[in-house]
Amino acid sequence: MPQKITAIVGRPNVGKSSLFNRLVGSKIAIVHDMPGVTRDRNYGEAEWNGKKFFLIDTGGYVPGSKDLFESAIREQVQISIDEADIILFVVDAKSGLTPLDQDIAKILRKEINKSENIHKKVILVINKVDSSKDESGREEFFRLGLGEPVEVSAMVGRKSGDLLDKITADISEESNENESNTIKFAIIGRPNVGKSSLTNALTQSNRNIVTDIPGTTRDSTDTIIKYHGKEITLIDTAGLRKKSRIKRAESLEYFSALRTQKSIERCDVAVFVIDATTIISKLSKFADPADAIFKLSREDVEIINKAAEWKKGILIVINKWDLVEKDSKTAKIFEEKVKEHLRTFDYIPFIFTSAVTKQRVSKIIDSALKVYDERAMEIRTSELNERIQPYIKQFPPRSKSHKELKINYITQLKHSPPVIGFFCNLPGEIEVNYKRYLENKIREEFGFTGVPLTLVFKAKNKERDE
Repeated sequence: MPQKITAIVGRPNVGKSSLFNRLVGSKIAIVHDMPGVTRDRNYGEAEWNGKKFFLIDTGGYVPGSKDLFESAIREQVQISIDEADIILFVVDAKSGLTPLDQDIAKILRKEINKSENIHKKVILVINKVDSSKDESGREEFFRLGLGEPVEVSAMVGRKSGDLLDKITADISEESNENESNTIKFAIIGRPNVGKSSLTNALTQSNRNIVTDIPGTTRDSTDTIIKYHGKEITLIDTAGLRKKSRIKRAESLEYFSALRTQKSIERCDVAVFVIDATTIISKLSKFADPADAIFKLSREDVEIINKAAEWKKGILIVINKWDLVEKDSKTAKIFEEKVKEHLRTFDYIPFIFTSAVTKQRVSKIIDSALKVYDERAMEIRTSELNERIQPYIKQFPPRSKSHKELKINYITQLKHSPPVIGFFCNLPGEIEVNYKRYLENKIREEFGFTGVPLTLVFKAKNKERDE
């Protein structure tokens, strides 16, 4: 099953971002004593005793406010509540129970009662209980009707373990594994790039559909198809406009980002769709397209970064290619410009398609399957050393301390995603540029097209893994 989603909600300035940072284990969210600091939502993956869950930090929830800023935050918090399996309702021990807390509790009780997710639950969290002296006021929070509260101090970490125990009580370690044995391709990208049309084109060109099953949210559908004897799940992240509450562009972008995060987490290969017309129009301003200044949007780069960070296979699909004025060189120039902009992601393959005309749509599944197979590739230790050690001898690593640095042997530690281990005498001395050199040579010899590689450097062992 996919990871469970936990959303942190509460009125402004109760310590939600501090709690987020505490549970994730890093300072991702900005923490300040001024209400309303958290405007953009933060996402993170938390782990406790081998159990993982997806955490969302939200802004201060102010029901009924007519302030435009607070209204936008409230709208996005509502989306988080809709999407979450667990809601952490945070209140402040030092300021005590407030009417705003009671208003939020009323909304949460209503949400739980109407939720289609029978396992959705609210955990009441009393924050800023920095010592036993701050525990005296807990009884008043029982009036919220949300059960036994958990008292914590996000700032000093007091009883955060108790809260994590409660969050992960219904999560098994197996729930972090894939929910089935099917191959999973997520169709991801910004709104209006043609994801839904592309998914429809894919399912129509492969008519042997096994079944349509509900996805992780009410607005998405996983389509399972049979393709040359293989079962493939297409995770469609379209349908963003179906929620009647989503009226503002800012909220739509937030919901899109949340859906994309969840889909990437579930998939084996992220099929990232870009609207060609939004990029090629910039190229047309130049007499020679090769002279164009190319730049992907910040959102596009963030999506690719996230897929690479989570070690998923990646395939870029340039959609709406039929709408572009082009010649025989346009596709090549476009690909060069994208790779130039992405730099470290130059291993990602491209396909130019049109969901409307079905141009090269059939090649998407073939290309994604190739990335999937590359991600699952296993290389024998003897072959790795035979083909990579000559490059190391030709260009040996240099240590920062000028000591002799030797890489004794190389072995693949894991696949899906691939992890390559280098055993050496001074693992901490390997420089970033040399790691990049080794990655490039591994790709030259073995491929790993569309697949992020993880290189780890360890102290040499007496025994070798063959």
